[in-house]
Amino acid sequence: MLQFITLKNTPILEQLQLEEALLRTEEGSFCIINQGSPSAIVMGISGRPEQLIDLDKVKANPIPLIRRFSGGGTVVIDENTLFISFIIDKKDLNLPPFPEPILRWSADLYQRSWQIPDFHLRENDYVIGDKKCGGNAQYLKKDRWVHHTSFLWDFNTENMNFLTMPTKRPLYRENRTHIDFLCKLKDYVLEPEILSSWEKKSHRQATHLIDLK
Repeated sequence: MLQFITLKNTPILEQLQLEEALLRTEEGSFCIINQGSPSAIVMGISGRPEQLIDLDKVKANPIPLIRRFSGGGTVVIDENTLFISFIIDKKDLNLPPFPEPILRWSADLYQRSWQIPDFHLRENDYVIGDKKCGGNAQYLKKDRWVHHTSFLWDFNTENMNFLTMPTKRPLYRENRTHIDFLCKLKDYVLEPEILSSWEKKSHRQATHLIDLK
């Protein structure tokens, strides 16, 4: 059984703390949905600020810098970012606990739930056409795993200046700037509630997928 936890306006640091606590101290499978977090920069566990962030801009315009317990890249988030995280117990889902199968499974779930034309998985990102709308990070244990996604309902283009061009980037990105590389879900969906109420309209479908053996 997949248990849903819906948050609102919860800072991303608190969400990550909740996820790690559920991962390490609880049993069962969860889906956490959150929207409305204050602005922050979130890095993967091995990210180096001096390589990924324009530290001078951060000093001039202070913004919290947070390191996830999982891998993945660096993202600038704000109140328009939609977070969806799965914390899955291996016994609940007949799926190899490796990044690629998890990505394919979750992308298929979003495709069927949201039905956004040309939404698909490309390398490790969720894209619409050739532009990224969601970035992923994972933490894998022997018997449990976390897969969390930051979806861009909207974003402040000025905030993207906090990020430098990463040396390691998807091939399909080529040399596009952050602005040219990203897209906003609000250009494809009428209201954010359509996405943030995902758990209500797809609860039966998600539970069915979790219960597969």
